[in-house]
Amino acid sequence: MLTDRPKLYLGLELNPDFAMISSCTELSKEPETISRINGSEQYQIPMTICKRKGIGQWFYGDDVSKTATEEVVVVDNLYRRALAGEEVQVEDAVYQAEELLALFIRKVLMLPRRLGNQLEIAKLVVTVPELVPGSVGILKRVLKKNDLREEQVHLVDNRESFYYYALSQPEDLYLHEVALFDLTEGMLRFYALSRNERTTPQTIQIVEKNYGMLYRDLDEMFTEVIEDAFAHRIVSTSYLTGDGFDSSWMKESLRVLCRGRKAFLGRNLYSKGASYAALVKGGVKPWNYVYMGDNELKVNVSVKVRNERELSFLTLLTAGESWYDAVGTVEVILSGKPEIDFWLQEPQSRDAKIQSVELLDFPEREDKTSRLRITAKPESDKKIRVTVKDLGFGEIVRATEKSWEYVIHE
Repeated sequence: MLTDRPKLYLGLELNPDFAMISSCTELSKEPETISRINGSEQYQIPMTICKRKGIGQWFYGDDVSKTATEEVVVVDNLYRRALAGEEVQVEDAVYQAEELLALFIRKVLMLPRRLGNQLEIAKLVVTVPELVPGSVGILKRVLKKNDLREEQVHLVDNRESFYYYALSQPEDLYLHEVALFDLTEGMLRFYALSRNERTTPQTIQIVEKNYGMLYRDLDEMFTEVIEDAFAHRIVSTSYLTGDGFDSSWMKESLRVLCRGRKAFLGRNLYSKGASYAALVKGGVKPWNYVYMGDNELKVNVSVKVRNERELSFLTLLTAGESWYDAVGTVEVILSGKPEIDFWLQEPQSRDAKIQSVELLDFPEREDKTSRLRITAKPESDKKIRVTVKDLGFGEIVRATEKSWEYVIHE
């Protein structure tokens, strides 16, 4: 019997210094971080690309250092340069830095395919340290240059990747709060993930604290940080990530960290978390949580409709979706006055806020002879722009192509 070939669910971590990619399929469901060297645990790919002089041969990552510098033109800091909108001269040509970042990502995305079958990418989740409107636009353009459709790609920040990673582990590891310590370039950040078990689905909150630079004895300072971070908290599991944990300086701090809880160290938590996110967003992995982060929509947005005599709510937008990516569209037949009620409800609340919008100067027609297309697109985590378009009613009533725009907010 013929079956569909499995598809790839990828998590790509991008940060100013390197990229890292993890991959799984709907069959494996356990992400594997890909190294460019078989059997190696060197997962980080330097954010660098170079071109051999005189010919169109490009290298990336570690290959740059293996190539004689007098034979190539090297461009480093690709992510920083792309976010800054820089132009880069390579021999006689001038490139936008985001073009070179797109080329770099194209080569990185070939890794999971090179090491396995030429499988189709079902979902790619890209995780970055921080999502801001400027970076979102650049990343979307870069990924589009790699022939990735909009519905294939999702953008998250590292906190959200941590959320997907932590809640994809065995349940005993997140029975209580889950902690993450990220020590990168000497800067220590702490994250604590907690669940609200009284809501369905469970709502998730992550609180963050920046402890700044560890400027003296690392073991002593980190011990003090752990004791401060865990004060008044019951923590099931701690995760450590970042280049600062590479060496074996933890002595007393490790003893304090593991007092009554488990701890894990690894550099690939964010890319694995993004790969888990790809499984969830692809509908492969069941998920009973809603993350209420900075980039997530805070309210459910619905309209009340009648379907075969029964009244029901039709959801346009769901709380927990990234407001950068979310969009909801529905077509309805108007009955009664030319106005539409939008129901806004926080996931942890039973009460909804109703906002009515009036379709001014709506053409006079018989009842139930106007078909409307309603589109809802967030402009922030609590503000939504809705567009209502008149589609007429088949051959009976011609469409005016008139549309109305409103902004509603929680």
